[in-house]
Amino acid sequence: MATRAVPRALRASNIFSTATRPTIPILSSSQRAFHISATRLQKKKKNTTTTTTTTTTPTPGAGAFARTDDSITVEYPEDPSKLPSSQPVDSGIGRAGPNVFPTLATFSLQGKVGVVTGGARGLGLVMGQGIVVSGGDLAIVDLNKEEATKQAQNIVETFKKDYPSAKKIPKVTAHYADVSDPASVDACIAEIVAEHGKIDNLVTSAGFTENFEAVNYPVDRLRKLWGVNVDGTYLFATAIARHLMDRNSPGSLVFIGSMSGSIVNVPQPQTPYNASKAAVRHLAASFAVEWAKAGIRVNCISPGYMLTALTKKILDENPDLKEKWTSLIPQGQMGNPEDLMGPVTFLLSDASRYVTGADLRVDGGYTCT
Repeated sequence: MATRAVPRALRASNIFSTATRPTIPILSSSQRAFHISATRLQKKKKNTTTTTTTTTTPTPGAGAFARTDDSITVEYPEDPSKLPSSQPVDSGIGRAGPNVFPTLATFSLQGKVGVVTGGARGLGLVMGQGIVVSGGDLAIVDLNKEEATKQAQNIVETFKKDYPSAKKIPKVTAHYADVSDPASVDACIAEIVAEHGKIDNLVTSAGFTENFEAVNYPVDRLRKLWGVNVDGTYLFATAIARHLMDRNSPGSLVFIGSMSGSIVNVPQPQTPYNASKAAVRHLAASFAVEWAKAGIRVNCISPGYMLTALTKKILDENPDLKEKWTSLIPQGQMGNPEDLMGPVTFLLSDASRYVTGADLRVDGGYTCT
């Protein structure tokens, strides 16, 4: 199947083979001056002649692999709780080899309390597990508190099984919040502080996407999408920043953006989502500058196509999409949620203490082409 990489591979240096590539003569300074004068004279003569412009018709199908397809429509489930439960992933302890310990001490999150919004499923759940494996305590925030409670227990049990000789068992709690509602966010923050005593880190994983052509995207769904993706990020970040400033304490916040905040995905149309993730990315940069004096770092992780339960459901219903997506990824495959455990641990920890306002793309090279 053709991909967008084909036309982009036709760079100037590849038009000629080595056998036929023209050589460029090396000119002396006087020869260069003559050459430039002669070229200008030729251009002047050309400008005095009348030329006829012919309009060419684009080849049928030209640009097809760089366009959206309006026939693709994917609506986010009204009741996400009906999606299959996510499972804790292999933390790597069984396959890391004899040199897994020690590792760089600054990667440790020991003594830190991290909050993950949208943490009961998918990417949020796995990143929360990464916080726990790295030594931190965790508060899972989700609309579905029942699922969050179940996953909090699963994370602790998985940790005990993977680290039977651990001296400290992490504290993992579950909390309800509608991230788009300021009152709900404030109540959730107060509950977390009451349970854990403090908050040091935040990961804003709550968010969703839909695929509609823009001219037919329902306005109410547009506002809901922005409410979760953008308002939710803003509200949780500012609430936790206030908490850190009141404590006169440094902290690290990581926003989960998307490669869609930097590029336009094809073939599915998703303009509102793309714009919302561009907003998330720039929120991170803006907060990073504003809060640097308070010792609060803010960074963004922009994942590419990840195989979450929701993504698998979408691909099952649209089997051609996976082939089109992977054909545009230099690594040739979609990512797994656990591919974000390392990046989020790095950005939350002191290993990245001089990194703020950054956008770390975890996309298999998609945005490089």
